[in-house]
Amino acid sequence: MSDFREGVEWRVAAAAVDYDAAVAEMEARAAAVQEGSAPELVWLLEHPPLYTEGTSADPAELVDPRFPVHRTGRGGRYTYHGPGQRVGYLVLDLSRRGRDVRCFVHALEGWVIDALGRIGITGYRIPGKVGIWTEDGGAEAKIGAIGVRVKRWVTLHGFSVNIAPDLSHFQGIVPCGIADLGVTSAATLGIDSSLETFDTALALGFPTFLAELDGSGTKRLEGAA
Repeated sequence: MSDFREGVEWRVAAAAVDYDAAVAEMEARAAAVQEGSAPELVWLLEHPPLYTEGTSADPAELVDPRFPVHRTGRGGRYTYHGPGQRVGYLVLDLSRRGRDVRCFVHALEGWVIDALGRIGITGYRIPGKVGIWTEDGGAEAKIGAIGVRVKRWVTLHGFSVNIAPDLSHFQGIVPCGIADLGVTSAATLGIDSSLETFDTALALGFPTFLAELDGSGTKRLEGAA
């Protein structure tokens, strides 16, 4: 299913998408966006159970490779993707949205935090630890991961949020290299949310997310003037 929001193609996959096929499609779309022959894209999907190995991954953190392991060009370490987890891939042209990677990552985190708030979960950042965190039983736990790549000012990859995955699947890795804090999900926190409900929450906050990026670009241009 696909439509347009704020001039960006908004696509939701109806079935789980093979990881390598998704990366190939992202790469092709990013090249087309850079050339100006295709619109920007937000692609919401699920993957079959798998682990991804980011550019900073430590092999010692792959504890039990019970699922396929895919090397990827995104930043970060090992992470898990699987059913019940909403993955969002963003192919956005930062050459016209501020050329500020830090602003992009910060805005992306804020967008996910906003969407979690709309379904009743208080998410937040932890200084020095990438991702989205929340409180689970009095302890901090990770509910969302961020992993991006920027190629010729076009973004690839994006975020994943645990709605109702099998959390035992995370035991095969040290998620994102953080061993002292756990992972959680909306279902574990007692939030009865479907992927579709979370998608709606993302859609509601999407204009604000883009405005933050575009506002950064405007400020930089004004500063240069």
